[in-house]
Amino acid sequence: MSRVGKQRIQVPDGVKVSYSGCRLTVKGPKGELSRTIHGDVALSINENFIQVVPSGRSKRVGAIQGLTRTLVSNMITGVTQGFKRVLEINGVGYRVELKSNVLTFALGYSHPVVYKLPDGISASVERNRITLSGIDKELLGSTAAIIRGFREPEPYKGKGVKYAEEHIRRKAGKSGAK
Repeated sequence: MSRVGKQRIQVPDGVKVSYSGCRLTVKGPKGELSRTIHGDVALSINENFIQVVPSGRSKRVGAIQGLTRTLVSNMITGVTQGFKRVLEINGVGYRVELKSNVLTFALGYSHPVVYKLPDGISASVERNRITLSGIDKELLGSTAAIIRGFREPEPYKGKGVKYAEEHIRRKAGKSGAK
């Protein structure tokens, strides 16, 4: 059994939860999210709590129970508070511009890198920091990973796009002739 999956999820005021068949829909002040729930688990929805109920006692079902509980909890947090991810751009001449819903990067290549943000994700740019925000944690994380992949930070000078909380392990360069 999953320790995480056994915990109840509290549904705050102002959030509507509907569950029919295998489809869960959560509506809140910031928006609406919908997800298909795995067949090995079911949701028990009471007045202010949601409980994830497994169908069996195998290790796989316990893992799915914990995963489902976390996904549902993230949906509720997303529609009430939202999520944020901050990226930093380090390097001489590296910069980013935001026009409507399109990010244009200058990352040392011979051409600019243009990226259109997916629906549900918004961005703000301040000098060398990009703040991505949205209600879907999975979409936000994959968008941040795609942007980081344009120029991953290199270990010698630390140039590239990195997460704000990420620490780059630096390597020593060439030692030179002796």
